[in-house]
Amino acid sequence: MDTIEYADFKKLQMRVGKVLEVERVPNTDKLYKLQVDVGFEKPLQIVSSLVPYYSAEELMGKRIIVLVNLKPTKFAGQESNGMLLCAESADASQCTLLTTEKEMEAGTEVC
Repeated sequence: MDTIEYADFKKLQMRVGKVLEVERVPNTDKLYKLQVDVGFEKPLQIVSSLVPYYSAEELMGKRIIVLVNLKPTKFAGQESNGMLLCAESADASQCTLLTTEKEMEAGTEVC
């Protein structure tokens, strides 16, 4: 396992996010486009391959952990401006979002 310096870890900005909107990305099998409140002026748009694991209804209102300072990228023509954090089994048969144990306000920093 490679290790990193604490200073590198501190570059990661993670926050509690609240899923505000969920929609399927057209012409894809696995992608949702999410609007997530992370305490910024506007919600972040995040594209993630959660369709096999969660229904749109299950995601709505869910409080999740989001990496907010990831360089934007595109998936299926949709811009993604962050990354939600999950745990996934080695064979990808199970995936679960990282959430908070207690109700935390959107935008709360993860440290």
